Amino acid sequence: MDKRGIGDRLRLYSGLVLLLYVVGHLLNHALGLVSLEAMEAATAITIEPWRTAPGTVLLGGAALVYVATGLWSLYARRSLRLPAWQLAQTGLGLLIPLLLVGHVLGTRMLVEVFDVDQGYALELFFLWAAYPFLGFMQTVTLLVVWVHACVGIHMWLRLKPWYAAEQRLAFALAILIPAAALAGFVAAGMRVRALAADQAWLEALFTTARVSPDMVPWVFDWTFVGQVGFIALFAALFLGRVARALWRARSSRPRLRYLDHDAIRIAPGMTVLEALRAAGIPHASVCGGRGRCSTCRVHIDAGGETLSPASGVEERVLRRISAPGSVRLACQIRPTADLRVTPLLPATAGADESFQRASHMRSDERAITVLFADLRGFTRLAESRLPYDVVFVLNRYRADMARAIEEAGGVVNEFVGDGIMALFGLDGSVDEGCRQAVRAAHLMARNLVQLNQALATDLDEPLRMGMGIHVGPVIVGEMGYRGLKGITAVGDVVNTASRLEGKTKDFRVQLVVSEDVLTRAGIDPRDGARHEVTVRGRVEPMHIRAIQNA
Repeated sequence: MDKRGIGDRLRLYSGLVLLLYVVGHLLNHALGLVSLEAMEAATAITIEPWRTAPGTVLLGGAALVYVATGLWSLYARRSLRLPAWQLAQTGLGLLIPLLLVGHVLGTRMLVEVFDVDQGYALELFFLWAAYPFLGFMQTVTLLVVWVHACVGIHMWLRLKPWYAAEQRLAFALAILIPAAALAGFVAAGMRVRALAADQAWLEALFTTARVSPDMVPWVFDWTFVGQVGFIALFAALFLGRVARALWRARSSRPRLRYLDHDAIRIAPGMTVLEALRAAGIPHASVCGGRGRCSTCRVHIDAGGETLSPASGVEERVLRRISAPGSVRLACQIRPTADLRVTPLLPATAGADESFQRASHMRSDERAITVLFADLRGFTRLAESRLPYDVVFVLNRYRADMARAIEEAGGVVNEFVGDGIMALFGLDGSVDEGCRQAVRAAHLMARNLVQLNQALATDLDEPLRMGMGIHVGPVIVGEMGYRGLKGITAVGDVVNTASRLEGKTKDFRVQLVVSEDVLTRAGIDPRDGARHEVTVRGRVEPMHIRAIQNA
């Protein structure tokens, strides 16, 4: 695994440790709806384990790793043009250290440095009675931390196939947990304010907790120091980014060609995804460029030989989707020479695009069987009828033909007017696909006879159609845009099958099928005339069978 992948993993795991602590803390707050005593009692489960030596190392280490990896990832990015969700999470994440440093000093550090017997009553007194503004800031901190965590968890889990079914439950918990925590915080705070009116109760609280007046300035002073230190670190990070940009501006910049856009200059070390974002060109990326999903994948059209091999993170994702060698993740490749790529998913692709799909839903090259069918004389029929009547007839025809194709085991690829394209052998062998296509042609011809009988009183003459079938290698997979997506095939075989359908007019037959299809299907048509034909777009002639009635 490369350094960037290790950093992402460390940030994820450390974030999960911190989330576990936060959830326990909020559930403890929620017990304020019951009583102060219930809150104190629950700390034995939710707080005290984190104050042990192992718990301190785990929690403190997770916090340091999370902050360090977050700052490093911000420094390592070559472009700060990010999706809205990522900008929000990054901004909230930068606020958290500034908001939490005072809370950590006023709770855990008072215990460690001054041996204060910290409890909920003392903390709530300072937040609700002594310094109400701090109580307000504590509420803000709670919401900032929780929203930051929820955004991160959601963006991570939505790459899991099972998460879609559990999203409503996750959303309910994301609302209920902080709502209950805030309600408990308010209820307990109001209770403490009422108790603090009793001077004897207040003196007993301070005596038991071992609190002295000089501790409050100590907390405020070191809070200021901590906040200034973090701001200085953040400023140093950006100065480092500026210095790096100025230094690398002197280096040569390779060009990236992407669809019909002008060539984009790529700064050294910048990924393709970062270059596209910097240029304001939309490109899919569900995981935000962390190499967890596959939605940013691109086809390398030229320049792939100059790219470094796929890292462990990228290789794992590409293997999951069975991607060919010409496909890479835009968020992981850093061009050092000119590169030309083509996106494989629309910029609006969602999380479901990153899941492993059935074999025929992944774009790759394979041999399948393609069938084209077209009605004869339908334009003349449409000219003599009302539009409603035309749509009625066409819908009946499409439904009957689609039913025949699916019954034979094929997939309807598209309807274009009165034309139909169907694919066979997507999930089986090539020979099986050929048999399916021939059977589909037979069922379609049968259904057309039945349709003509049903519409005999509505048609001046029976509907007629021509069909062409061919087999061979094509690029097949799911293609399209947004909701207008489906399985399709591209290649010479598709064009040839369409040309064979057109040959049915020349031979005045219902079906023209290449001999390759019949040979693979194991069929010997005794009544099909054999011809050698030249198909437009092909150099070599091919042998076909012209069958009068399919």
